[in-house]
Amino acid sequence: MSDQGMKSRPTYAPLAPDPSGRHHLLVVEAAEVPAEALAEGVVPSAFEVWTVARRSAVPSAPAMEEAPGSVATFRSVTHLFSALEERLARETMGLRLYAAGAEPFLWDVWGRAEKAGLSRQETAFAEVGPKARRIYCVHCRTVTEGVTTSIFTCPGCGASLFVRDHFSRRLAAFMGVQVDAEVPGEVPEAEELYA
Repeated sequence: MSDQGMKSRPTYAPLAPDPSGRHHLLVVEAAEVPAEALAEGVVPSAFEVWTVARRSAVPSAPAMEEAPGSVATFRSVTHLFSALEERLARETMGLRLYAAGAEPFLWDVWGRAEKAGLSRQETAFAEVGPKARRIYCVHCRTVTEGVTTSIFTCPGCGASLFVRDHFSRRLAAFMGVQVDAEVPGEVPEAEELYA
């Protein structure tokens, strides 16, 4: 079962500093910058880099240098997002924000950037890591993380949902629609598509 006619699916490209920016902040969902996230010839030291170590040994207040080549490591994604919101609230014109990670992380970064007033032209994203999707059930509004199959059961309403290739930037999720709405109980076999 396929939904290939959709044009709302985001596209991503390897990251390179925007020459019109005066400061370049790269936030990464991992402990290091994945090589595949960067354009050919670009090195992590071209950016101020924030990473997520996912361990408690990281200081609760990382040193924040705000200079190209500096690296700040955070305990968790939540910790990084808290610092990002503070940073964006006091930032001035010329910041370029880059993100590398799984798609849900990228769009959570975008939500914070948009709220702070950054435009789409001031941000760039590289999708790396798991391809599992965040799904929004159009029937009960439940959001489910980590869906890897074409059809799954909504934990909110119990409907068998077809995972469409339609992506909502506002909701930062793909749409899930009831697969057996016309013929109740007729549910095709799920395919592992987003592992």
